[in-house]
Amino acid sequence: MAELPPLELPEEGKLAQNITHFARALRRAGLPVGPGKVIDAVRAVAAAGFTEREDFYWTLQAVFVSRPEQRQVFAQVFRLYWRDPRYLEHMMSMLLPAVRGVAEERQVQSAEKRAAEALLDGAQRELPAPEQDEAGAEIEIDASRTASARERLRTLDFEQMSTAEIAEARRMLARLSLPVKPLPSRRLRADSPGPLPDWRATFRSALRHGGEIRGIATRTRRERWPSLVVLCDISGSMSQYSRMALHFLHAVANHKGAGWARVHAFTFGTRLTNITRHLATRDVDAALAAAGTEAQDWQGGTRIGAALHRFNNDWSRRVLGQGAVVLLISDGLDRGDPEELTREMQRLHLSARRVIWINPLLRWENFAPRAAGIRAMLPHVDCFRAGHSIASLEGLAEAVSSAADAGEKPRLMQLL
Repeated sequence: MAELPPLELPEEGKLAQNITHFARALRRAGLPVGPGKVIDAVRAVAAAGFTEREDFYWTLQAVFVSRPEQRQVFAQVFRLYWRDPRYLEHMMSMLLPAVRGVAEERQVQSAEKRAAEALLDGAQRELPAPEQDEAGAEIEIDASRTASARERLRTLDFEQMSTAEIAEARRMLARLSLPVKPLPSRRLRADSPGPLPDWRATFRSALRHGGEIRGIATRTRRERWPSLVVLCDISGSMSQYSRMALHFLHAVANHKGAGWARVHAFTFGTRLTNITRHLATRDVDAALAAAGTEAQDWQGGTRIGAALHRFNNDWSRRVLGQGAVVLLISDGLDRGDPEELTREMQRLHLSARRVIWINPLLRWENFAPRAAGIRAMLPHVDCFRAGHSIASLEGLAEAVSSAADAGEKPRLMQLL
């Protein structure tokens, strides 16, 4: 392998220094950027030249971006750092809370907010030092707002979270569980206070005592635990929501007291990928990194009908036995044939004990089933719930345990 030429920095100008500061901003925004990539970026710019802004953009992206989900963050940081002359004013507005009312409908883009925080380096987030009186004693400050901040994070939309809020939300999701009640089996077991008489055991006992019945043996039904099957949409419109949902599913799969017999997980965008074995990894970052490597259709298009067709043909008989519960995480924005989607959803509904659809679009107060994909899927689910925040994922326990819980389905069925 040929040895790389020594890195020569320009004597005049601060391009190399600006690239270094730009790399630091990318690292604070969540991209894995180290010193080696900074050196590669300076060499790449020196080789490609700095005559065209577009060439400069693609040169830096080729060095700093290694995954599809990093492109949007890179684009926002690049725009704010290199292109927008009023980027500081724009970044300040990204960090200011929205005014209730009309501004509440305007959703802050996650990538822009992360880029703003990265370039400001948390300057606007620093709290003042504790005030002191003339004698030097610190004045006590009421810390009751800590609980309200955590409660706000529970109800905050995943797309609106900053980098720090996403990290805290992931820690909260790691502590969640999804308990389920056991199912009664047709098999019976001996149980002294059981409600069902066991005549065979009673007569066997009588034979040992000369035909005298000294008591009636009883038995009760065995209990078994269902399996959880998760189908998670990883298309472009579901990027942030699917990542947080997979963090939650990793916690569910590794929670020993949840009661699930097995947890099977599949991702789909333009194709179906089984990531069950990756969720068994104890380290959540390693698990999701391995799942992302195997699923090559992150942030791509959506063909829900085709993905369900493959699942129904290849996997349903293997994983939907014993009364499995299906958790479908998708916004329902499908580009395929609505008739195929209707047919495959009906087949899935008939194969599963219960189908629960988690749709982040339900965060909108005036949500209506207008998209063709949503209209095709809605009649074939048992429960339709939101999945845009920590609080909405916490509410899944009720939907899983209660067969009568239908979520928003009854209301939306009237609008079809």
